[in-house]
Amino acid sequence: MKKYLGVIVLALWCCGSVQAELLSRAGGQAYYDTVLDITWLANANLAATNTFGVTGLNVYGLMTWAQANEGIAAMNSANYLGVNDWRLPTVIDTGTPGCDWAVTGTDCGYNVDLSTGEMAHLYYSTLGNVGLFNTSGNPTGCPGGPNYCLTSTGPFSNLQPYGYWSGTVYAPAPGSNAWYFVFGYGNQYNDLQDIPFHAWAVRPGDIVPVPAAVWLFGSAMGVFGMVRRRVLAGAGA
Repeated sequence: MKKYLGVIVLALWCCGSVQAELLSRAGGQAYYDTVLDITWLANANLAATNTFGVTGLNVYGLMTWAQANEGIAAMNSANYLGVNDWRLPTVIDTGTPGCDWAVTGTDCGYNVDLSTGEMAHLYYSTLGNVGLFNTSGNPTGCPGGPNYCLTSTGPFSNLQPYGYWSGTVYAPAPGSNAWYFVFGYGNQYNDLQDIPFHAWAVRPGDIVPVPAAVWLFGSAMGVFGMVRRRVLAGAGA
């Protein structure tokens, strides 16, 4: 029986391993991040082609922090991809309020604590990019333009190697500054809210949460049933 339990564990591991960190949703228009439990738009610069009626945006999709939040609100009013809870990615301010700048392990700088930023986690962990500086503060030798350290964009389109707004205001100056992430260099920082950056919409959870779970459960039950039949057949022999 022990050897069959081993088969069950192995089979469940195999079934689980096909569940990638980024799962295609809405016909490839979005991707569910199984680690962060959020859904990213596939088009990381949607505002360059669809402004949702927000005025003042340039042809490159750059916008102030206020315009970015206005665009998110317009997406939700339009029930984009069938949901109305889009938002900007978050940054969590840890340690002392504001930027605790370092080349590793804090909320600000390079190689940040990945639990502090959804964009940082995507950049470093999911996509496997490196920062402009390593944890010792030495240059990593990222190639030059156009993408610099952004050597992997995964399944996403139009991911720009520039700054992207988060939805988190900067605690020491909440009326004027907000957190952002630069995909060309891998740094998390803050700047004035009227600086033009890009914006990337995400939403909590999975747009289609049930089918994947049902598939995994059904696969596991199928394997368990197969093994159980083998065990019973062996017992009757």
